[in-house]
Amino acid sequence: MDAYILIGNANTRKTSVVRSLTGCFNRSVRDIQLQSDKRPVRFYARVGALQNTRTTLDEFVQEVVRARCDAVLFCLSPNANATDLVEYPDAQTYVNGLRERGWRIKAVAVLGQDGGGVRATNLRQHTQAPTAPINATARDVRAQFGWV
Repeated sequence: MDAYILIGNANTRKTSVVRSLTGCFNRSVRDIQLQSDKRPVRFYARVGALQNTRTTLDEFVQEVVRARCDAVLFCLSPNANATDLVEYPDAQTYVNGLRERGWRIKAVAVLGQDGGGVRATNLRQHTQAPTAPINATARDVRAQFGWV
C-alpha cells in the first residue's frame, strides 16, 4: 500500500488540506491523478488524525483493506493520544507499524513545526500551514506529493 501522510498538531488544518486535495468529507474512495502515471490511482482518503478519532493501527489497516484501493491519504498527530498512549501512539509508532506491514511511505507533509520524529525520504515541513491560506497549503502539498 502506498501511503501519503499529513502530520500536525491540533489546529494545523490537516482536515482542511485533506478535504481540499480530495473533496472527501470524512472517509471515501477517490481517483487521484499522479504526475508519474497515465491513469488515476484509486485512493482511500480519511480526515481526522488516527489518534484523535481513536483508531488503532490494526483497525486502520483493516479499514483500508476493505476500501480496496492502491493508496491512502490520512492524518496523524505527532503525539500519542493523552488518554491512551498504548492504543493510540505517536506518529512514529504508527509509521513504523505500517512499514512493518509492507506499506510504502510515499510522502509525509508536516503541517506546522512538529513531525513527531517521523523520517521519510519525501518529508517536507509546511511551517506556515496554520496561518497560510488553505488553498496555498493544499497547492504546496499537492506538488510535494506529485499529484496533478
